Amino acid sequence: MDYFPIFVKLQNQPCLVIGAGEIAARKIDLLVRAGAKITVIANNIGHPVASLEEPYQLKILQKAFEPDDVLGFKLVISATDNRETNQLVANTANAHDILVNVVDSPDLCSFIFPAIIDRSPIIAAVSSGGAAPVLARLLRAKIETIIPPAYGRLAQLADRYRSAVKEMIKVPAQRRIFWENIFQGSVAELMFSGNAESAERLLQQTLAQDKDTVNQGEVYLIGAGPGAPDLLTFRALRLMQQADVIVYDHLVSPEIIDLARRDSDKIYVGKQRDKHTLPQESINTLLADLAKDGKRVVRLKGGDPFIFGRGGEEIETLMEQGINFQVVPGITAASGCSAYAGIPLTHRDHAQSCTFVTGHLKDNSINLNWTQLAKPNQTLVIYMGLVGLDKICQSLIEHGSPKDLPIALVQQGTTVNQRVVTGTLDTFAATIASLDIKPPTLIIIGTVVTLHNKLNWFQLETNGGTKRL
Repeated sequence: MDYFPIFVKLQNQPCLVIGAGEIAARKIDLLVRAGAKITVIANNIGHPVASLEEPYQLKILQKAFEPDDVLGFKLVISATDNRETNQLVANTANAHDILVNVVDSPDLCSFIFPAIIDRSPIIAAVSSGGAAPVLARLLRAKIETIIPPAYGRLAQLADRYRSAVKEMIKVPAQRRIFWENIFQGSVAELMFSGNAESAERLLQQTLAQDKDTVNQGEVYLIGAGPGAPDLLTFRALRLMQQADVIVYDHLVSPEIIDLARRDSDKIYVGKQRDKHTLPQESINTLLADLAKDGKRVVRLKGGDPFIFGRGGEEIETLMEQGINFQVVPGITAASGCSAYAGIPLTHRDHAQSCTFVTGHLKDNSINLNWTQLAKPNQTLVIYMGLVGLDKICQSLIEHGSPKDLPIALVQQGTTVNQRVVTGTLDTFAATIASLDIKPPTLIIIGTVVTLHNKLNWFQLETNGGTKRL
């Protein structure tokens, strides 16, 4: 981050504005809404600022700026069109450790004004760090549409009952769940519809009912998709942001973990080949134990939890122990990686069926129905097949697949690090062995692979320009 986002309390604090034109008037209006006491210094007092003198109780000094003018102020804004004056204001304020903003000069600022969404007491702000202020305003407009003004009234209602809720619900975790239910349930809907009195009565009733309730934990088994964070479902994101604990493995990207609630506990359980931080049975037990402690637990699994994700084993344990749970499907790697590689899994001219198998070696063998897998007019998708790639290619050829049958490997599909390598069964293992290929990978076999070059729509920026991978 180039700037650390922070909210400064300016209620009854002295603030100085140098300049008295239209831009200065806009900054004054923002400061007044925050409760600041404002002094204005300018050689010429324009009408926009002069008209604000009485209603905003401004102190206006018609004079040139002098360095001693900054003394005693909490914050300084320079809104002049004179670069020398702006530079002097910035240097003087910085010398006295006073926050300073110089309009349209990010290099002279110790703070910048964001685009503000005001739903007081709820305040949201968007900033580009001065790089693209118009873009920040456009993003603010988008956010404005999804945060109705009633959110401010809902926050005011919560503020009135904050102490009462803290007194009646002693356990912090239970108290947080109470408020989440209020903000996402019927109380919020009543407030949004303009029925504030009914909303308050329902909050009172809910508090009376919940004060002695012990919240039971539950588990959310969530498919994190093939890698790109924006391929998560809405439900997955919502549950991640309310969970107390996130249990995840190496297929879940850091960008997805960053979408979870900031103060949630993050537990890494590994699940790489021959490098399991916890064996599967221990993970099953961990999920159940956390839920028994009253925690809301997200179990994040790459792709879809029910496609080679062992999700069924985990919920079997939860069912046996009476733990509440939800399953949230995710985009499996087969559909995500094939789509981003421009390789359709089915196509009228190439494949009328598609088979998913795992190439994970056990006892140095892959026990698959090779006769069935070698049949034509189908697409074969192999999960976890990198280590056994040589055996996979040999077995398919031995059972009737053409040596020149197209094959593709997709590395880190759907992400900015995506890489696609294509070839044929007879030489592909040797080709991959000569490259620096790292999991996660997915293997696609069939004549649909020939469509990759034509349909490869996913373009990434490289040092040499735009490149199709």
